[in-house]
Amino acid sequence: MNAQQAAPLVLWIGIFVVMYFMLFRPQQIQQKRYREMLGRLKKGDRVLTRGGLYGVVIEIKDNVLQLELAQNVRVRADRTAVQSVVNKGGPGA
Repeated sequence: MNAQQAAPLVLWIGIFVVMYFMLFRPQQIQQKRYREMLGRLKKGDRVLTRGGLYGVVIEIKDNVLQLELAQNVRVRADRTAVQSVVNKGGPGA
């Protein structure tokens, strides 16, 4: 294999490496952070759901959360319905 035959192969490998570091790797890091955030959820955390509702985590059982949206307004949601933790809760939050 001479240099003229190897040039297209090197070009394709270079394109793949650039795409990996610009597209795939950042997505993997973001997914890892999201899974870690879901794993750290605890009672008292104020969260934002994917539906745009703010609530406070009242109870966690496996993958089901009970959220309090307002006084005496509670809903059950899947853990993956949480988009982000707005601020850490706990006593006095």
